[in-house]
Amino acid sequence: MSLSHDDVERLLRVLEASQFDELHLEVDGTKLALYRRAAPPVGERAAAPVAVATPVAAAGAQAPAAAPQPQTALVEVRASMLGTFYRAPKPGAEAFVQIGSRVEPETTIGIIEVMKLMNAMPADVAGDVAEILARDGELVEYDQVLMRVRPL
Repeated sequence: MSLSHDDVERLLRVLEASQFDELHLEVDGTKLALYRRAAPPVGERAAAPVAVATPVAAAGAQAPAAAPQPQTALVEVRASMLGTFYRAPKPGAEAFVQIGSRVEPETTIGIIEVMKLMNAMPADVAGDVAEILARDGELVEYDQVLMRVRPL
């Protein structure tokens, strides 16, 4: 017996719905350790919330006139797997990309950790990062939108 992607997803949902902070499981020599986002074990990377701010004009204030730009549909960069999303290569390091960063298809926009394995997430599109939706340390679902890129 081996654990499928669906099995791990179900286990994650069970853990989130429970009162426990961690779950350890061993199946046919494969060990799986799951932790709640809010309670990583000692020595593990702690989730650090990141706020993404969008400028908003104050009430009654007029926004400066911007040069008209053609409306281009944004391309969604989606998670290729379920896991913990990190915007930087290590805690305290600068994020791989910021809003406004220019990316190429092979540019790493973040990493997704699955069972202690770090998986680089490529942009898969050339353009400028317009929105960052996933927070650092957030558990992301398969096919969840992580960012939106304005293609070149």
